[in-house]
Amino acid sequence: MSFFARLFSSAPGADRLHLHNTLSGKDEEFKPLGKEVKMYHCGPTVYGVQHIGNLSMFVFTDILRRTLEYVGYDVKQVINITDVGHLVSDGDDGEDKMTKGLKRDGLEPTLENMRILAEKYTQIFLEDMQRLNARIDGTQFPRASAYIQEQIGMVKKLEEKGYAYRGESGVYYDTSRFPAYGKLGNINLEGLKEGARVAVSEKKNPTDFLLWKSDIHMGWDSPWGKGFPGWHIECSAMIRALLGDQIDIHTGGIEHIPVHHNNEIAQSEAATDAKPLARFWLHRAHLQLEGGKMAKSEGNVIYLSDIIEKGFHPLSFRYLLLGAHYRQPASFSWEALSSAQTAFLKLRRLADTLPFGGSVPEDYKHRFTEKISNDLDTPGALAVLWEMTKDTSLAPKNLRAGLLDFDQVLGLNLAQEDTEARTLWEKEFGVIVSENDVPEKIRVLLQKRESARKEKKWQEADSARNEIETAGFFVEDTKNGARVVKKTSA
Repeated sequence: MSFFARLFSSAPGADRLHLHNTLSGKDEEFKPLGKEVKMYHCGPTVYGVQHIGNLSMFVFTDILRRTLEYVGYDVKQVINITDVGHLVSDGDDGEDKMTKGLKRDGLEPTLENMRILAEKYTQIFLEDMQRLNARIDGTQFPRASAYIQEQIGMVKKLEEKGYAYRGESGVYYDTSRFPAYGKLGNINLEGLKEGARVAVSEKKNPTDFLLWKSDIHMGWDSPWGKGFPGWHIECSAMIRALLGDQIDIHTGGIEHIPVHHNNEIAQSEAATDAKPLARFWLHRAHLQLEGGKMAKSEGNVIYLSDIIEKGFHPLSFRYLLLGAHYRQPASFSWEALSSAQTAFLKLRRLADTLPFGGSVPEDYKHRFTEKISNDLDTPGALAVLWEMTKDTSLAPKNLRAGLLDFDQVLGLNLAQEDTEARTLWEKEFGVIVSENDVPEKIRVLLQKRESARKEKKWQEADSARNEIETAGFFVEDTKNGARVVKKTSA
């Protein structure tokens, strides 16, 4: 733990980081097990392009990482890439999603073609992450297919310890041997049993799950025949290989709670003699589209490329997600995205026009930190930010410093030049007027405003600025001085 993290977690009156732990069902104070936060996120199954519902998960995990780093922790983060073994049903039946993707793209079902397909859609996923300004620097993105031997070794260990048995389709985990099965989210096991879709004759218990699927012709050699690992064992094996037996935080979507994450817990804790797999489990709610879950299977999906093609900035979508708490379903509509874009562009332009060299307003920083430390309350954090922008007592350079400081968490890329945002802003609000074309009345007001700013008479400066805006212009402060923008819309 860094000096600042120790200071943050122990100083009298300091805002302590609290996260909602699905395992306990409560908000708990977070402290890492060791010197760095070890964090694992269930990543995409790369048989196709990820829709914005999928991507919303990784905006959430990016906010989590940024918050941890903002309060001073070092973070070791892993986001897996599932490129084999994920069946279309959590009940261990149906087609492998990667095989389904091969058929869709007209490719023969071979391991080499599966690798090609996976890398194609992995790169699109990573590009979308970057468009949404989700930090990928320092993050590991392991492919499940690169850890086959680790997965085989873990299945062997579970078999040796009596937690696994062989069936016609492969090797199953015996959930009856793990009394705590279903503890994550207090799952109703009877409901799971009633919903089990694989014939009970194939399993000892309806909630048992595949560790290795061997009734196929494509895959890797193993003690149980040629095949591929179960989806759940992949995550457990990659966590152990890259982060160790125990981690601080494990995340995923709420759909992972009943089956996938409880299966991970059961097999990991059985293999490690009951060491808790993760101390904190965090889950993101679904992104809603017209009141329903966004899902490929239901045919109601929107991709980030669709958003961009319609003339929206990708960070407008990020801003939209910031407006809802991660544990509450965010609602997507084109109208809501348009409103988010207007707010984002105004914030973006404000940051661009304010002068450099200020210091962060400490009272607003404390309030912002208090919000974000309360289980990643991004709506509350945004409210603090907008309140700060309306505080006329703040020197403009200090306002800019505050915006950039808060953006370390919000991730709207306010500190960097963004020509795409500039183009969108000018299209919606106005165009820059050349110095020779500025009307004389506006020149006089600019001089009045500049004199007031030099004397730190902020109210007089704001008054002059308001007169400029009433006349149909904006004034922007840049590193090279003030410039005038003529409004093109109300």
